[in-house]
Amino acid sequence: MPVPAPAEPVDPGAGAVPPPAAQAGSPVAPSAAPAPLFAAPSAYRRTDVAIAPGAGSVPGTGQVRGYGDHPGVAAAPGAAPAVPGHPGVPGYPGAPGHGGPPGAPLPDAPLSDAPLPDAPRRRRRRRALSVAWVAPLVALSLAAGFAGGLLGARALPGDGRRVDAGLPVVLEPGVPVDREPGSIAAIAAGVLPSVVSIEVTTADGSGSGSGFVLRQDGYVLTNNHVVAGASDGALVVQFSDGTEMAGTVVGATGDYDLAVVKVEATGLTPLALGDSDAIAVGDPVVAIGAPLGLVGTVTTGIVSALNRPVVAGDPGDTAFINAIQTDAAINPGNSGGPLVNARGEVVGINSAIAQLPGRLTGVGSIGLGFAIPSNQARRTAEQLIETGRATYPVIGVLLDPEYSGEGVRVFEQDPPDTRAVTPDGPADVAGIRRGDVILAIDGRPVTASEELIVSIRARTPGDTVVLRVRTGDDERDVRVRLVEGPSD
Repeated sequence: MPVPAPAEPVDPGAGAVPPPAAQAGSPVAPSAAPAPLFAAPSAYRRTDVAIAPGAGSVPGTGQVRGYGDHPGVAAAPGAAPAVPGHPGVPGYPGAPGHGGPPGAPLPDAPLSDAPLPDAPRRRRRRRALSVAWVAPLVALSLAAGFAGGLLGARALPGDGRRVDAGLPVVLEPGVPVDREPGSIAAIAAGVLPSVVSIEVTTADGSGSGSGFVLRQDGYVLTNNHVVAGASDGALVVQFSDGTEMAGTVVGATGDYDLAVVKVEATGLTPLALGDSDAIAVGDPVVAIGAPLGLVGTVTTGIVSALNRPVVAGDPGDTAFINAIQTDAAINPGNSGGPLVNARGEVVGINSAIAQLPGRLTGVGSIGLGFAIPSNQARRTAEQLIETGRATYPVIGVLLDPEYSGEGVRVFEQDPPDTRAVTPDGPADVAGIRRGDVILAIDGRPVTASEELIVSIRARTPGDTVVLRVRTGDDERDVRVRLVEGPSD
């Protein structure tokens, strides 16, 4: 039987795969003997305990973990091979115990019944391909390469670029995109040049808000709470092109939370005031302003509700607004900015946002924003420009905030230093008395004092309203002509 050719000497750790190279910048440990490709069998028994750092498989080494004992695992490091016919085995030429010079023939050994040591697994010899196989494979490779080159030449032009991959065609750079007149982009493009940001410095600090050009000769409309407390020279109006101009307050009213600011400029582009009475719930709207100082911010939504009674401001400077409710995002800094319809007309002035109960400070938009109707803003702005002050209508009664029944009730007794029903006032002339309950105004029921107040202030002095009044068990309709209330 043929004797296998002698193998190369096996050094300690020979046959192991070196560990992965260290990452750039990481410290390199002193060189050590590489680990064997397979560790001792006990190290590969699957367990459920955590693996110590460095254990387990190492990328690029072929080492594995947790798959049971591996057959044919090498003996412990340092143990000499004990396989007949292998260098270093007694009885092999040149090995200890041979007794003869290297290369001398082996002496005849007596046969023995003792079992021979386990022989190592022999490597299978690689079978070389014959010429009969090589030639067809080479010919097939050449044919495949030729076919691939031919197909590539047909699919690609001479410069290597793909003619058409079937992808959507992209417009050439610089080609304008046509947008529908009523699109959000078209609305924003028409409105943005007329929207301004207002920076204010007061004794309590500085703040910012929004506004829009009301007239081409420098009049800007905003909220009263945006400019309240501003001293001379402490109000700056920034236009959409970045131009900044000093502004002065022409007039303001806390009752409607509106103010008019004047800058020394002409040729400005004003926004048109639309008819807020013509909008309906569900109509699309766009809010534009500078929330948190982010100038030119555009948000969209719909009209969520109409005639929403909103009481905003601080005690003593409270605004009663018969508001438009919208889900367009309105945040601090949007105050005074326009709420426009699909034609780009202003239908509201963004003024307030709802807050979650229990919050001490605002947290931003929660989808409940409120705007002053444009029809109210038009009347008030005209008064502020013409006289510097604004008035509101009243009926001449004081309502009891402690009442919790149906409708709203006039005080049963006169409060200190005042009258529950103003003598010779509209309510007194119409026959309303102390303790009467007002159930509706112009056919719309009222359930809170604020609802009646904002409904009245949405009108103008001289208008007539119909109130449903209950005295005891008797109900009746009375007509009341509104008069001008005290001015700011």
